[in-house]
Amino acid sequence: MSADSFEKPFADYPSGASGSERRVFLVVVDETEEMEVALRFACGRAAHTGGRVALLHVLEPNDFQNWMAVGDLMRHESRAEAEKLLQRYAAKAQQWSGSTPILFLREGQRHDELIRLIEEEPAISILVLGASTGQGGPGPLISALTGKLVGKLRIPMTVVPGNLGESDIASIV
Repeated sequence: MSADSFEKPFADYPSGASGSERRVFLVVVDETEEMEVALRFACGRAAHTGGRVALLHVLEPNDFQNWMAVGDLMRHESRAEAEKLLQRYAAKAQQWSGSTPILFLREGQRHDELIRLIEEEPAISILVLGASTGQGGPGPLISALTGKLVGKLRIPMTVVPGNLGESDIASIV
């Protein structure tokens, strides 16, 4: 699958659509339990408002820059795994929201690529993140975005507690 298949434009949005019909809920995909809670919340909001879900997964750089062949192999394997991960959550997003999600796969530092994507895609209107309920705090991305990077966001951020169940989410979306 090519990189272009993940960077889908927003061209399929009707030009005369109202603000709620154009609302795009962006979820940063990883393999944490709280991410799935955030995804379910975003899908519920999208379904109830006529919006759409976008999924972003960021491949962070590996540490094998000195061994080019090993680094290339690891990068290729990481990308293949990331594509599978995105496809798995895209299927869930489609089931939960009733529409095909927009997929983004980027390489770099997670918070940098997130900010860059939000700047590049004006249709993205809300960032939805799941907060860890463990003792380590809400998670590094939420900590960064509510701290030193808060001024770089041009959209609101919804932080969903990672311990919400399906019925909890259904009652608030």
